[in-house]
Amino acid sequence: MTATVDRTIISERAPSPPARLSFTPAGSPPGLLDGAWWPRSRDLLCELPALTEVLDARWGRITHVTVNPTYWPVVPRKVPVAGHTVHMGWFAAEQDPNKLILLSYTEGRWDLLVIPPETDAAAAARLMSAASTPGSPLTASALMASDDTARDTQAALWQEEEWETDGGAVDVPPGSGRQSHPG
Repeated sequence: MTATVDRTIISERAPSPPARLSFTPAGSPPGLLDGAWWPRSRDLLCELPALTEVLDARWGRITHVTVNPTYWPVVPRKVPVAGHTVHMGWFAAEQDPNKLILLSYTEGRWDLLVIPPETDAAAAARLMSAASTPGSPLTASALMASDDTARDTQAALWQEEEWETDGGAVDVPPGSGRQSHPG
C-alpha cells in the first residue's frame, strides 16, 4: 500500500467535536494498549486536534504520532494543534494497522486501539472497554479480530434462530437425538 503524505499545514480549521476515548486506569499493570480512540472519520488533520487537546492536558504535550497507513487515506507530515505542531510518522510493516502511537517529550509513549469510524456504538463500547482492561496481553488487531469473531458468532446464531422459526431445515447429524424440520 502506498501512503499519501500531505506536506501542507493548514493554520486554521473548524473546531472538531470532542474525542471519544477510553483509558486504562492510572497505576494499573501495563498491557499492550493504554486505551482506545474512536475517531469520527479517517481524516487525521480533522481528528488529531481533538485527540491531542484531551491528551495534552492528561499526559503532557503530544509531540509525535505514528500510524500504519493501511486505514488512513492521507497521512500529513505535520498537524497544527492548539498552539503547537504534532509531527506525524507512519510505519506500514512495523506498526499494527489498528493502533495509534502517541509520544510526549515529557511523559513517554502511549498506544491506543483505533476503532474504525464506521463501527456501531455497541461494538465501539465493547472495544473501548476491552482496550482499557489493565494488563491485557491483546494487541490492537487481536482485539479487533476477537470482536469480529464475537459479532460473526452472534450473527450466525441469530440467522440460525431466524431460519428455524421461519420453518427452515437445519442439518442435523444422524444419531444426534435432534430432529430436523422438514423443508
